[in-house]
Amino acid sequence: MIRVADGGLAVSVQDRGRFGLRRYGVPLSGALDPLALAAANLLLGNDQGAAGLEILMLGPTLIAERSVGVALAGDLSASIDGNPLPAWQAAPLEAGATLKIKAGFGYLALSGGITCREMLGSRSTYRRAGLGRPLQTGDRLPCGPPGELSASRPWIDAEGPIRLLPGPQADHFTADSLAALVAAPYQVAADSDRMGLRLCGAALAHNDKGADILSDGVLPGVIQVPAGGQPILLMADAQTSGGYAKIATVIAADMPRLGRLRAGDKVQFAWTDFAAARKALAAQQAAFTLWRRQIGQLPGQIDQQALYQHNLISGASAGEDP
Repeated sequence: MIRVADGGLAVSVQDRGRFGLRRYGVPLSGALDPLALAAANLLLGNDQGAAGLEILMLGPTLIAERSVGVALAGDLSASIDGNPLPAWQAAPLEAGATLKIKAGFGYLALSGGITCREMLGSRSTYRRAGLGRPLQTGDRLPCGPPGELSASRPWIDAEGPIRLLPGPQADHFTADSLAALVAAPYQVAADSDRMGLRLCGAALAHNDKGADILSDGVLPGVIQVPAGGQPILLMADAQTSGGYAKIATVIAADMPRLGRLRAGDKVQFAWTDFAAARKALAAQQAAFTLWRRQIGQLPGQIDQQALYQHNLISGASAGEDP
């Protein structure tokens, strides 16, 4: 168990999310940056989809009730009993030790994953429906004993504009609006959250088809535009249907980068096509596979796999102590 001495702010348990339930009105939820969560888990030898803590603002303070392994991924820094713990490196947290995580964005993985109760097939928090809640002082997080502890270089995703595919209701917008969406950056508004990023910038005008449509399905990544013209980019906790025209959809490869945006940050968009979107996703998956292969054990640990591949004993002899 890990005891929560201070819950921080906007800290929640997240895993890969709830798949296959949108037809019942249940959002996907899950990690905003699933690659960063996977990276933290892999540093501990966990399944890459295991539940961890997502830190969006102020990090928590945790006390180990027994020895566990911990690993950070993302733009985070922390300390164990006052000693710095950098991201991208797993470390033991001995019984009674205190882990304090500073403000930032990223993920904390615990050895074995956080094994709190599953709800609808996932441990992800979706507070609007009462599926879990943000971390609070006094909570306890069940997890497993420490196993393999590894370190790696930081995982760095692609940079550049967030790439978009048009539609599915791009025909509700003027040509000037389609151009304006990618002409200049938009700023993330203060009322953004895990449900959606509210963007401030050039107003996007609808044509005579208007802003409203018959409600249809929506997914994380779509950009809705109400009558006011300011776009809303739906995120992991987005509703399952909506009645505003959707001008564009973010390609899958660029979704993890959106989770790192904060109020006041600027985001630049660019149009792309399906072939380029598929190519970008394949390149991202290949890069992450390479990163995973380069994970190395911490100095001082025995690489058992390498040890077993060598013949270390060439013979034996009996003898007496001198």
